[in-house]
Amino acid sequence: MGGAEVSRVAVTPAAAELIRRLSEAHGPLMFHQSGGCCDGSAPMCYPLGEFRTGAADVLLGSLEVEGVAEPVGFWMSAEQFERWRHTHLTVDVVPGRGSGFSLEAPEGVRFLIRSRLLDPPG
Repeated sequence: MGGAEVSRVAVTPAAAELIRRLSEAHGPLMFHQSGGCCDGSAPMCYPLGEFRTGAADVLLGSLEVEGVAEPVGFWMSAEQFERWRHTHLTVDVVPGRGSGFSLEAPEGVRFLIRSRLLDPPG
């Protein structure tokens, strides 16, 4: 991409508020999206380091959320990234129950991804 930094991930105001609350309760956070079936295709929020990333994962970016001391890394499985590499992802939150493994599950809401094509380099 010509060496220019491309924004691949963002957060809605509603998701930012939830991230602030989760950060206050659990400390530094991270997201991972595996691309598996069912809940595996949803972004999962974990305490930083609780989900172990490796060579099979891609760091899409770090979410800077006002009121959260540390950036929140957003990781995706490399296999999923191959299918989504041309998209910009926005982390949002909606009512409903998501995965029991993601930190927001007890809140009665779940994170989800809204996507669009990346803006052309310009």
